[in-house]
Amino acid sequence: MSADPIPLEEVLVTEREQWEDGPPHELFARMRGQCPVHWTPRITEYPEEAGFWSVTTADDVHAVSHDWRTYSSERGGVTALTNAIMPLELIRAMFIGMDPPKHDRLKALFQRGFTPKRIAEHEDEIRAITRRVLDRLEGREICDLVTDVAQPVVSRVIGSFMGIPPSDDEIWARLMNTTLGAGDPDLNPEGVETVMKRDVPEIFERCGRLIAERRERPTDDLTSVLVHAEIDGERLEEHEIVMGFFLLVAAGNDSTKATYASGMRALIEHPDQLRLLVDDPSLIPSAVEESLRMFPAFAHFRRTATRDTELGGQTIREGEKVVMWYVSSNRDESRYDDPDRFDVTRNPDHQAFGAGGRHFCLGTALARLELRILFEETLARFPLIEAAGRPEYAESPFINQLKTLPVRLRP
Repeated sequence: MSADPIPLEEVLVTEREQWEDGPPHELFARMRGQCPVHWTPRITEYPEEAGFWSVTTADDVHAVSHDWRTYSSERGGVTALTNAIMPLELIRAMFIGMDPPKHDRLKALFQRGFTPKRIAEHEDEIRAITRRVLDRLEGREICDLVTDVAQPVVSRVIGSFMGIPPSDDEIWARLMNTTLGAGDPDLNPEGVETVMKRDVPEIFERCGRLIAERRERPTDDLTSVLVHAEIDGERLEEHEIVMGFFLLVAAGNDSTKATYASGMRALIEHPDQLRLLVDDPSLIPSAVEESLRMFPAFAHFRRTATRDTELGGQTIREGEKVVMWYVSSNRDESRYDDPDRFDVTRNPDHQAFGAGGRHFCLGTALARLELRILFEETLARFPLIEAAGRPEYAESPFINQLKTLPVRLRP
C-alpha cells in the first residue's frame, strides 16, 4: 500500500525530490482538483527567496498571462527564483523581463524576423542542417537523441539566425546548459554559484566581440538587429544587447531540443503512436502539437502581483510571486480528455508557448517548423527506433527536458 500523500498545505512545489523524474504530474493533478492556486511558503535550497503562489489550471494561467497590469514580468523577474541564479537587473534587460510599453517596442523589433513567412523561408536550410546531423549517425547502432541529434541541430539553427559561426555552436550550447540547468549536477557540476562567477562573464565577453564586429560591419542577422536597434531614439545599452542575445540563443537552444526529445521518447514508449506517424507522416504536425502540450520546454514562468488581488479563491498580496505552471495547465482535465494519454491525432490547443497575452513566445513558428522537420527526418530514417537505456531528466523545476535519451537506431 502506498503512503498517504503529504497534505497540500505542507507541499513545497519546487523541492528537488519532486523533480528527479521530471514534473510531479500526480501532485499537480491533486492541486488542480483541490487547491488550484496554492501557496508554497519557502524554497528550502534558497532560504533568502520568498514563497510563491502556484497557478495550475489553464483558465487561471490564461487570466494571469493577459493581465500585465496586475501581474508584472518586470517587478520581480520571470522565474520562481528572483535573484538566486542571475540578478534581477540582468533579467530586466531582456524583453521577457519587461512590461509594456518598453516590452512591446523591443519585441516588435524581433517580430519582423520571426514572422511565419520569414521562418518558412528557412525550411530548406533547417532540413539540410538536420540531415547533416543525422548523416553523422551512419553506421552507429546506438546514440543519444539529446546530445547527438537535438543539441547540434538546434544550436546550428539558432546560430544561423544570430550570426554565430558553426565552430562556436558547442561553446554556446554549453553556456546555455550550465546557465539554464544550473541546479542539475550533470549540466552544471560546479553548482549554481558558478553561473555568475564563470558563465555570465564568458557570455558577456564572447557576445561583446560579436557586438563590436556588428557595429563595424552590420549584417542581416539578429545580433545586428540588436546592435543597431533604437527604442525611443536611443540605442540599447551593451548589457541589454547581451541579454537580448542570451534570451534568443537560450530559447532557441532549449525549447525545441526539450520537446523533440520528450516527444521521441513518448513515441518510442507508445509503438502504436510511432507506427501511426511512420505510416502517415501527414500526422506529424498534430504530433508536434501533442508533444508541445504534454512536454512544454519550460515548466513555469512567473509574474509578481502589482496590487492586492484575488485568483482562484485566494487573496494574493502586492509583491507576491505568482508562478504559472504550464506542465500542469497543459494537462488540465477541464480542457483535455484523458490528459496524460499521448495521442498524436489530438492536435490540441495548449499553453506551451505561454497562454497568449503580450509575452506569447516570439519563436513559435520557428519551433514548430524545427520540430516538424526533426520528427519527419528522424522517423524517415529510423522507423524502428527503440529505447536503449533509461532516459534521465534534468533536475529542474524550470527547464522541462531530458538530458539523456539513449536509443537503438535500427535503420
